[in-house]
Amino acid sequence: MYPFTNYYDAIYRQTNKFVGDIEKAINGEYSAIDCYAKLANLAPNQKERERILEIRQDEIKHYQEFVRIYRQLTGRQPQPKIVEQCPGHYRNGLEFALQDEQKTVDFYMEIADAATDQFIKGAFHRAAIDEQNHAVWFLYFFQKAK
Repeated sequence: MYPFTNYYDAIYRQTNKFVGDIEKAINGEYSAIDCYAKLANLAPNQKERERILEIRQDEIKHYQEFVRIYRQLTGRQPQPKIVEQCPGHYRNGLEFALQDEQKTVDFYMEIADAATDQFIKGAFHRAAIDEQNHAVWFLYFFQKAK
């Protein structure tokens, strides 16, 4: 006798996880956009403020691209929410941003690896590269703030 495997349920669970991960990425980008606006206002000089605002622009692009992907997969508009509060002190905010960006690199690479659509795979891979770059800038600013 052969065991019954319900492939539909397995595919459905995998799809739900994938869409859930994209929704989590949208919320992360939405939170980062908010946080980096606050962080830029706390920056000690114009150069750091400008760089943080450039990073924020990258996050806006990621957010918009992830929303397009989410709509394409679900046919619905996401309901983004702030999932993490940004620290109110510059140095603490830099450390928070640095750690968040590093975790996000791994998360986006997992999504890219799970994607079967080449556009989605590429979008998350490019975003992961940007996040790594952001982490380096936040580490630089964090070290300077010591």
